[in-house]
Amino acid sequence: WHYYNGSQKVIFDEFVEDFNETIGLEKGIIVEAYSQGNIGQLEKNIANSADNKVGSSKMPDMVSVYSEMAYYLDQKGILANLESYLTEEELDEYVDSYIEEGRLGENKELKIFPTAKATEVLMVNKTDWDKFAEATGAKIKDLETWEDIRKTGELYYRWTDSLTEKKNDGRAFFGRDALANYILVGSKQLGEEIFQVEEGQVRVNLDYENMKKIWDNYYIPYISGYYTSYGRFSSDDAKVGEIIALVGSTTGASYFPDNVTIDDNESYAIELLSLALPNFEGKGLDAVQQGAGIVVVESDQAHEEAAVEFLKWFTEETRNSEFSIKTGYLPVKKAAYDGERLRDEFEEGSIEGLSKQLQATLPLAMDQMEEYDLYFSQAFENGFQARSLLESELKNKAEMDREKVVELMDQGLSHQDAVREFSSEKNFEKWFLEFEKKLFGLVENEE
Repeated sequence: WHYYNGSQKVIFDEFVEDFNETIGLEKGIIVEAYSQGNIGQLEKNIANSADNKVGSSKMPDMVSVYSEMAYYLDQKGILANLESYLTEEELDEYVDSYIEEGRLGENKELKIFPTAKATEVLMVNKTDWDKFAEATGAKIKDLETWEDIRKTGELYYRWTDSLTEKKNDGRAFFGRDALANYILVGSKQLGEEIFQVEEGQVRVNLDYENMKKIWDNYYIPYISGYYTSYGRFSSDDAKVGEIIALVGSTTGASYFPDNVTIDDNESYAIELLSLALPNFEGKGLDAVQQGAGIVVVESDQAHEEAAVEFLKWFTEETRNSEFSIKTGYLPVKKAAYDGERLRDEFEEGSIEGLSKQLQATLPLAMDQMEEYDLYFSQAFENGFQARSLLESELKNKAEMDREKVVELMDQGLSHQDAVREFSSEKNFEKWFLEFEKKLFGLVENEE
């Protein structure tokens, strides 16, 4: 079972068919792949099967999962340890952090096989950026840190505000997908990992000063109108001109728009500029490592060995690189990052069917995966719910208070005075204490 749809499903099915007609035929292995619609439906079907719910389907030999679902299945004792089917030499071919993410339980047994990964990058509407830069003197180097993004967001808001007679109608500059990644990676970068997991037990470290810096560089520019979020993804906002810069997953790069549509009568073409993920000023380079892997359900040696045979075939360097790049993911073998072959193919534009957005993004992302420290959340009980809390609490607070700021400006208050109503230390402290209580309450059974 997997969650690929559209072109990703077509490409994956082609690989499965190729396996069945070659090494699968030779070794007597047949792989049947079934899309479950999307990741939400897939996880629901997996959970129903694992819990033996009435009407649920039998768990297949392999399922695509994120670490939280893998942890849930491992707690039920139904996942095979894949290490016995791989030599040390074979394991060493994979990026170390990808293998480490797949280790679960007290004994750190390999339960999640890495098949395709992703990270985050900064994507900019270069067409509108160039207009802004020419008018204000803004530079690309002004996009290297979160502090830079905030300052540039303010400059963009004030510039767009000056283009009309109406006051306080400046436009937002930036949008952020997966806010939980910003908080998790940012906290680690600032010196304190929020979730520290040892032998399945989680300890929560929520540092006041670190969270204040995270707040200052998301909440404050958000309520000020420099950042925004309307659509499900930031690329939706870029498509209608609400923002001109965003941080999103490399897998979502292909959705970055070719055109900005203002209304039914106005549309214009834009160019994508992909840049490295910003970090906090004066800190090291950190980025998230994400993407589902595949687990093998414990059964008998024949089925487990057959499943691993397919996974090793699928992640062979050239084959996995082709699949990953065509679907917006990143390869899982070290060799794919060490050589120049893929970079040469990007430059030559010889990768068939690759969109210009991915052409602009993936080479940068591959370099970033080598240069940055990669962060992933270790799985723990209620880990999914804890991440959801990180995703929603700060964002909801920012959205709600932005509406209040707009109301105050509509009543005649200046932009500066309206923002000042919510930018105090007291407002942050109140939010922090409530957030801290919710987070600790969610995982207190693990303390």
